[in-house]
Amino acid sequence: MATFYQVALPALHKLMGRTTQAPLRLKLRCLDRLKKRPGRIDFQRGILDYEGDELVVRSVGAQGSHILSSMSRANCFIILSAEQGTVEAGTKVEVQPFSSL
Repeated sequence: MATFYQVALPALHKLMGRTTQAPLRLKLRCLDRLKKRPGRIDFQRGILDYEGDELVVRSVGAQGSHILSSMSRANCFIILSAEQGTVEAGTKVEVQPFSSL
């Protein structure tokens, strides 16, 4: 599903002649520790929420591509660069809300 949203959907829009803007991406504090090995970009599913008056993101939990329930609970992608390893709780991460797709 992440590949569809990141690659296929923009390609389909282009083929349809639509002019598109780059999707909205935010830098937000992540409430959870995110496991990741360096070497490839990772699009983890997350939940945007408010903690007080601050917009934050948290993981939906298990991230396996076969776990569709995590996609149904998510409202954003947490984008971790190829160079990044595990992200500790409290670190700012790049977030792409689904509404911008």
